[in-house]
Amino acid sequence: MKKQKRNRGIVELKSRYGYMFTTHWIIGIVIFFALPLIQSIIFSFSEIEVVGGGIDVHFKGIENYKQILLVDANYDTWVTSSVTSYLYSLPIIILLSMSLALILNQKFRGRLFFRALYFLPVIISTGAVINHIFRTTGSNMSDIGVSDAYSANMISVDDIVKLLDISGEVADFITTTISKIFDLVWSCGIQIVLFLAGLQSVPQSFFEASRVEGATKWEEFWFITFPMLSRVTLLVTIFTMVELITSERTTLIKNVYSMMRAGNYDETSAMMWFYFLICGAVMGLFVFLYQRFLVKRWE
Repeated sequence: MKKQKRNRGIVELKSRYGYMFTTHWIIGIVIFFALPLIQSIIFSFSEIEVVGGGIDVHFKGIENYKQILLVDANYDTWVTSSVTSYLYSLPIIILLSMSLALILNQKFRGRLFFRALYFLPVIISTGAVINHIFRTTGSNMSDIGVSDAYSANMISVDDIVKLLDISGEVADFITTTISKIFDLVWSCGIQIVLFLAGLQSVPQSFFEASRVEGATKWEEFWFITFPMLSRVTLLVTIFTMVELITSERTTLIKNVYSMMRAGNYDETSAMMWFYFLICGAVMGLFVFLYQRFLVKRWE
């Protein structure tokens, strides 16, 4: 008796085509992400010795973690500075991105131009333009930040503060805050695009019904726009968290990279993993609270 050939359904064929198109991506993830990730975990629990033919790995348990937490005097300062900057920058970027997206979602002349304008930093920072700016200004974004790198020190916040005769902690706070404004705006490109996509998916019938009921713009935002953007806001927040955690302008990342260039791979791996555990705990707590008290309430 001949075995009947099973008919392939359209769903099965689409699934196979999907696997075919994602196979190269999966292979890349395993080779260039998963394996180095596992290797860095091993390094954090080992002593690494650089030799002529490569590296020698000697397992020594949690000694690296004891070193950075109990002996190294700089690590606590680096982690505190990085986490503080992370918590400070996150809400500002989210609020700024949402505000700009709400403005760019309105109908006005030149709307497409301004939408492209706010996305330019994303394009410039990943292309040849950024390298040309660094060559002409002799600056490095990872060392001095976006504000100084792109203004090429044409505007000095310190000189302005001195001119106003402000000194002490107030002057330090003003200098730090103003210096980071450009950095925060520069980091809003992708977030604005995501918020715009979310705003355009909100049914206009909701707003028409609210206007009939006499709702104000403020009430429309809190009872329609913001709840409808709950999932997009969560996506933008997680994306921004990851971006801030891994930024080379972060104090810890910048110092750890310098130590890695000097050949220190074991202690720096422990530094990075403990830092990521702290940031991951903060991220997990935020996602849990957001889902528990906001998303479920709106749904």
